[in-house]
Amino acid sequence: MAGALPLQHDVSPTQPLSPNNEARVFRRLRLRVLATLLRELLATRRLWLTALVILTSIFWIGLFVLFFEGFLFLQSALPHPATRAMTVHAIYNVFFLALTAMLLVSSAIILYGGLYRSEEVDFLLTSPLRAERIVLYKLEEAIFFSCWGFGLLGSPLLIAYGVANQSPWYYYVLLPPFMIGFATIPTSLGAMSCVAVVSFLPKLRFHAIATVGAVLVCLAAFLAWRTFGQTAHYAMTPEWFQDVLSRLQFTEQRLLPSWWLSTGLLEAAHPVEAGEGYLAWMESLLFLSVLVSNGMVLQLAAMAVASRWFRSSYSELHGISSGQRRHGAARVDQLLGWIFWPLPRVMRLFITNDLRLFRRDPMQWSQFLIFFGLLSFYFLNMRRFNYNESLSGWMTLIGFLNVGVVGLILSTYTTRFILPAISMEGRRFWVLGTLPISRDVVLWSKFWFSLLGTLIPCSGLILLSDVMLQTPTRQPVVAWLHQMICLVLCTGLSALAVGVGARLPNLREPSPSKIAAGFGGTLCLVISSLFIVITVLLTAVPCYFWLEGMGPDPRAGAWRAWIGWGTPGSVVLGAVATLALGVVCMLLPLMIGFRAFRRLEF
Repeated sequence: MAGALPLQHDVSPTQPLSPNNEARVFRRLRLRVLATLLRELLATRRLWLTALVILTSIFWIGLFVLFFEGFLFLQSALPHPATRAMTVHAIYNVFFLALTAMLLVSSAIILYGGLYRSEEVDFLLTSPLRAERIVLYKLEEAIFFSCWGFGLLGSPLLIAYGVANQSPWYYYVLLPPFMIGFATIPTSLGAMSCVAVVSFLPKLRFHAIATVGAVLVCLAAFLAWRTFGQTAHYAMTPEWFQDVLSRLQFTEQRLLPSWWLSTGLLEAAHPVEAGEGYLAWMESLLFLSVLVSNGMVLQLAAMAVASRWFRSSYSELHGISSGQRRHGAARVDQLLGWIFWPLPRVMRLFITNDLRLFRRDPMQWSQFLIFFGLLSFYFLNMRRFNYNESLSGWMTLIGFLNVGVVGLILSTYTTRFILPAISMEGRRFWVLGTLPISRDVVLWSKFWFSLLGTLIPCSGLILLSDVMLQTPTRQPVVAWLHQMICLVLCTGLSALAVGVGARLPNLREPSPSKIAAGFGGTLCLVISSLFIVITVLLTAVPCYFWLEGMGPDPRAGAWRAWIGWGTPGSVVLGAVATLALGVVCMLLPLMIGFRAFRRLEF
């Protein structure tokens, strides 16, 4: 920052800089930070960068193939062009409306950490910079992350539709500006919401966020019930599509940015006859201009809010005193101690401390609620998803895919929060070095905290998915296998995060997010992804062949009749192999982590 600051004789160090000088300062600062980051990545994190590119490419290609096949299925199931266009428009509206809510909440959380919990902002506030410029600096970072996430999730859907629909070339050219213009709107709203909540409710921000979260959950549940709750037709039938479209009319509000985005993209995506392309191009540009203009206006509004309340809210938040604390443990800590009563007392104290750190850090529990809240909303949308026997195989695959999705979300949580906790504990371990406490207690406490803290919500989500798909009544064995896989995933992923975090600690980095983004976090995420895929496939493939009746030839040998594909024996063998893999993935990382943590010098 000091190197980027223009040293001019006409600028007083005690007076604010002009807007042009501020823009020049942050422009040079961003260029230097970007150049330094690229040099660091190419010099020390080539493996991390390669793994990130490969995993992102695989994820993107998988989503593209999935969406492309889905649009081809819509073309075959809905041959009428008008009905198909209405269906795709409704899908776009729902997707972008959900993405708007997600970007608004996530950007507010990111900006809270970047504006009020950042050492960089502590320094910037001592410089002759305006408060609105500092907020705009962090807002642009949030827009970048929003566009990155939107591009990763939305570009496969949009490009797949264009390829399946044979859209003209300008449709693909308009995708980036549409994405940027759309992401600016919820991000700017999130910035204003963040500053307003901290400014007006600094002492009640937890209760305010909890109240808003409860209202959003109730609203989402009501919309899910209204949209899918009374569907009586069988799935994938024309009546089912018409009923769903009638329940998605609430997304057709003309004042929603999601409607502007979906309508503008679809105007450019539909192939037109000769001589009509110019009109479609202009119509699409009209909606693009609406998105960009509203995004720019909201940015100016966010800067006005920051100019009025950011410095005062920052000072008030950091000046809040905790007051007199009541001695003794809180009720939730007492409940936790009662639940973990079989464990040693020292281990229970470590677990209680981890729980206190978790609930006192909004960055942790808010992201946890967002991840599992979105999954709950998705599973609730499958309410009364009736289907006949011809679709039972697909429903089985959907159930196992839901288990895999829960596992992938869980792997990101354990890599982001559990793995850095080992390094953060190691930085404070010198305080406990004078006490007669074994280092193994620290790792065991992290493992049990992660396992029991994730097993309950993950099992509940999978049970909710099975209930929505009617799996417990139609296929009770599959429902039990889902719970078994959930237990194996929670155990293995918790052990992997604890073991890799103890084997590859980073005691010099104070930021948990940077620790998770390092070599250890990348390695843990790659191994976790492979573990999830193998664990789900070991049980899903035998179950699918068994339920579809694809058993071996009756004239085959006796051993194939018992354990061949499509037999109950193959399902049992798959379950046993899954349990064995879970035991190996629990014991091996913990053994390696314990051995390294005992030899670690602080």
